[in-house]
Parts: sequence; C-alpha cells; structure tokens
Amino acid sequence: MSLRARRLPQTTSRAMPTACCGKAGRAVPARVTGLTRGTLATAPSVCHDCVWWQSRGNRTASKERWIERFEEESGAWGTIYYDDDGSVLGSMQYGPAGFFPRGADLPAGPASDDAVLVTCAYLTGGGAEWVEKSLLLAAIGEARDGGAKAIEAFAYSIPERDRTAERSIVHRTVFPREFLEDFGFVTVRTQGRVELCRLELTGLAPVEEGRRAKVLRRVHEVLVPEGAPVLEP
Repeated sequence: MSLRARRLPQTTSRAMPTACCGKAGRAVPARVTGLTRGTLATAPSVCHDCVWWQSRGNRTASKERWIERFEEESGAWGTIYYDDDGSVLGSMQYGPAGFFPRGADLPAGPASDDAVLVTCAYLTGGGAEWVEKSLLLAAIGEARDGGAKAIEAFAYSIPERDRTAERSIVHRTVFPREFLEDFGFVTVRTQGRVELCRLELTGLAPVEEGRRAKVLRRVHEVLVPEGAPVLEP
C-alpha cells in the first residue's frame, strides 16, 4: 500500500493531561484535534485560504478541492493545539509529501515519496517554543502510527547571533535546522541556505498510547521543565 493510501488517525478531540500552570497557578489541561474541514474555522486565519504548499509554479490550487481529496485519502492534514479556554495555541500542517507540490519547487526539494512532510506551523502566545515542540512530536507520533517510513521538513541554518530573535517568529514555512536536529532529523540534501531534513521512523519504537493527546502528554513530560513559560493566548 502506498503512503498516500494510508489513513492518518481519526480526528476526534481529546483532553490532554496537565501540561503547565495557568495565570493563577491552576492546572491547565490542553487539548488537540485534527486539522480538518470541520476544525479549519478555529485555526489561525492565515490557514483558512492559504494554498501556497498546495500549489506549484504559477498554478493556484483550490483549497476546497484539495481538502476534499486529502481527507478522503488520508484523513486529517495537521493538528490544532487549544488551551483549556478554547483559544488556539498553535497549529501545524503535515501529510504525505505528494499532497504538497510546492516541495518540488523549493531548493533542496522535492520531499521523498515515502515521507510525511511537515510544511508549516503557526504559533501564538508566550509559550510558542513549547507549543512548536509539542506539535512536532505529535506529528512524529502520528506519522509513525500511520506507517510512514520517515518524516521530513525543509530547514535553514540560523546564525548563533540571530537564534534568540528567531524564537519569536510565529509563522514558519521553513524550520530552523537546529530545531529539527533536536528531534533527530538529519540533512539529506542542501541547496543554497535551504536544506531538506529527514527523520527515519522505521527504527523508532511505536507510540504506546497512540494518537495526539497521549503523544503530547509524553512530550511535555520529557521537554517541559518545571517553571516553563505559561502557554497563554
């Protein structure tokens, strides 16, 4: 069976166990759900009509038709991360690389046919760094559960002097290489400043609990230190 035919996990919303403390020190459970036609209205507005990754060259894709085809073949096309009050903390788009033809136009492209491609992320709130890490771990776990051989993303290297400022960027279409390296990604192709990075999934242990909420709980246990920034809208 080809990767494009494998259906990603269903898009039911799940509560995530306590991730951090809220404004008054209370526990703040977050929840995640799939990025689909049904949840798109709650996603950051930039996601509503953007078809940059779905298009190639001078041809502009229809977002509606693309969503219909993607969901029929593969299910959800990303993840939205909510705070306990329903405000969006961030979202990430990803799926089988063949659904994102823009990857063939980028330097260092195209992405591999056997990979899930992480295309972009939109982050909000003071805890953007932790939201981004959580979303990427969810994507890795979901791709692994769905049978993908690897997960890929386009990246670029950031000079040391610019890394602090880079953390404040909320909309990414190309990711910092150093950020991906922290998760085990390696560069497979470079052209100019742009790199295609890949994480092989065949050697990773399956995510025991599966699905988004469980994966996010585990990443917070591993990555979020005591006293980490509060995830606020």
